[in-house]
Formats: sequence, C-alpha cells, structure tokens
Amino acid sequence: MRAPTWLGPGTAGRDLMLAAASLAGGAVMYALGTQPQLSRQPGLPEPLFLLPLAAACVAVGLRRVATRTSLTLGTVAVVVDLAMGGSLATVLVYTQVLYDACVFGSALTWRWLLRVMVGLSVLGTAAGVLLIGDWRGVGVGMPLVLAGVLPVLTGISVRQYRDQAAAERARAEQTARLVELDRRQAVGAERARMARELHDVIANHLSAVAIHATAALSVPGLDRAQVQSALRVIRENSVQGLAEMRQMIGLLREPAGSGSAVDATDETTRARLSEVDGLVDRARAAGLAVRVTRRGEPRPLPVGVDLAAYRIVQESLTNALKHGAGEADVLVAYEPAGVVVGVDNPVGAGGGAPSGAGAGLIGMRERAVLLNGRFAAGPAQGRWRVRVELPTGEAA
Repeated sequence: MRAPTWLGPGTAGRDLMLAAASLAGGAVMYALGTQPQLSRQPGLPEPLFLLPLAAACVAVGLRRVATRTSLTLGTVAVVVDLAMGGSLATVLVYTQVLYDACVFGSALTWRWLLRVMVGLSVLGTAAGVLLIGDWRGVGVGMPLVLAGVLPVLTGISVRQYRDQAAAERARAEQTARLVELDRRQAVGAERARMARELHDVIANHLSAVAIHATAALSVPGLDRAQVQSALRVIRENSVQGLAEMRQMIGLLREPAGSGSAVDATDETTRARLSEVDGLVDRARAAGLAVRVTRRGEPRPLPVGVDLAAYRIVQESLTNALKHGAGEADVLVAYEPAGVVVGVDNPVGAGGGAPSGAGAGLIGMRERAVLLNGRFAAGPAQGRWRVRVELPTGEAA
C-alpha cells in the first residue's frame, strides 16, 4: 500500500504523525513504570512527568516549520524533566529534537549544538572522574555522549549528505542547461549555414533570371533572336540553380557519419574554384563583360576553401551584374600558403555600396572568417572591390 499524500516526505502530516507516535511511545513507557528514573522529590506526582514529554513531542511536530522554537521547547522540556528526576521517554524524544535541529536548522545551529554537547560531555566526564576518584567516573559522561553528541553527529552527517545531493542535482541541472544551450547554438549555427547556402544558391541564379525576364518584358520590339537569348540565359540559370539546390538538399538529408554519399558528392558534384569558368560564362551570357586573370599553378584545394572561394566569386559576380556598370575583373591566384580570389567592377549609378539587405557581403565575410581567412570589400576609386585570402595550410 502507498502512504497517503499528506504523509509524504516533507509534509506537515508526517511531522505530526511522528510527534503523535513519540507521545504514544512515551505513554507506553510511562505505563510500564519507567517514570521517573531518579526521583529527587519522592512526593511529586508521577503524572507530572507526562507534561515535559508532551512538550518534547510538540517540539518534534515543529521541527520543520520552526526549528529554533522546536529546539528551545525541547531543551526546556528535558531540563524540567531532569530537574524533577528524569525520565527515559523524554530524553529519547529529545534526541530526535537534537537530530531534527541539525538536519533542518541553520548551519550556525548545528555548529553551536555540536560545541555545546561536546563541552557538556567533557565536563560530565571530568566531573565523574573527580567525584568517583578513578577512571570509572568516565561512565558519568557516557549518557551525555549517547543522548547528546551522537544525535547531533548523526544529524550533521545526514545534513551534509542532503546538501551534497542538492549540490549534485544543481550541478546536473546546470550541465543540462549548458547542453541545451550548446544544442541551441549548434542549431543556430546550422540554420545560419543553411541560410547562407540558400542565399548563394538561389539569389545568384534568380537574380540573373529576374534581370533577363525584366529586360524581355520591358524592352518593346525585341526580335526572336533576342528573346531566345534571354530565354536561354533564364533556362541555364534555372537549371543550374535547381541542380545546386538538389545537391544541397542531398547533403542536408545525408545522415551524419555515413561518409560514403557525402564523399561521393564532394568528388562529383560539389562546387569547385576550378569551375569558375562556368560562372564567368553564365555571367557573360547574362550581359556582364568579365575578364579573368589567373596566377599560379592550379591545384586541388581543401573542400571548405574550394567551396568558399567558388561561392565568393559567384556572389561577387551577381552583385556586379545587379549593381555594377556592366563589366567586372576576376582574379584567381594560387599562392604557396593559400588562394586569393577577387572581383573588381565599376559601381553603378548609385556610386556607393551595393544596395540590398547585405546578406551576400555578410555571408562572404563569414565564409572567410570560418576558414581563418581575410576578407575585404568596399569602394575604391569609383570601383567596388572584393578581395579574399583563404589559407590552405600548405606553406613549408
């Protein structure tokens, strides 16, 4: 059977039940004739010994709601009981009061109780030795040790165990909060990465599509060749955008740690800096005059560097197409310690930074920073210049 909820741990019902059980046990001991043990007043009615017992039991009931009051009441009760002659039941209940004061009271309370009880035990032992005159006087202090020091030490041990358990629970909760915070940060970082990839994949191709669709709709009298040229550019950018979107979705769907599919994707379909000619061709088809300058011997690059360099050139050409004056210079330089990419184009009618939300520049900067590279972008002498240096860790 399960105990009622009102008798559960930490409830007032359990305290009252313990007080009632203590009173009942003391009454049984009184009925068996254990009151008093040492009567200093032979004419004193024995039922009076039940009053200190009842007061000590009330102190037990107050152990959790008023610890100091419980200790004071219990101490007064046992002192009165000992003054009348002393009864075993009251002393036993008082040991419970001492234990509860150490468990539920303040740290100052149990420290003082330990000092007082140890002091009384030492004084009782010394007095017994002096009065009896030999070592058997040590037995005088034993009741004080058993009824005073041991309950206090037991209460202190239980309190320390509970405090340690509470500290462990708090530490576990803090660890759980830190884990949750790390998880949220990881999710946020992954969302930012996905947003950056989506911007690079969609915005670049859709910008070219929008520009040519706008031109085809706004310029009257286009002949069939011009319309077909615009539609061809729109189709090429749409197909390329869909292919890159499928590639990214495939990478996101691939379970972590599988390895094989990711490796295969990296080897066959991932964007590479070596494929920058495809970007240039699409930009030229969209109406941007692009000049490419290469320096150094092309070589395989780390996956992150390869993809970042490709995306930065792609975003820069898109900005040049949208905000520039119809031409751009692309630099691809393979250096011993890394790779350098740059795009330089005259600014449009606005004469300043590219208009828009700025997500492209933020994404390019984040890519460079994540790879410990250097990123610079801004106007210079009437032109907009983007330059990125990405280390490859291959310098001797």
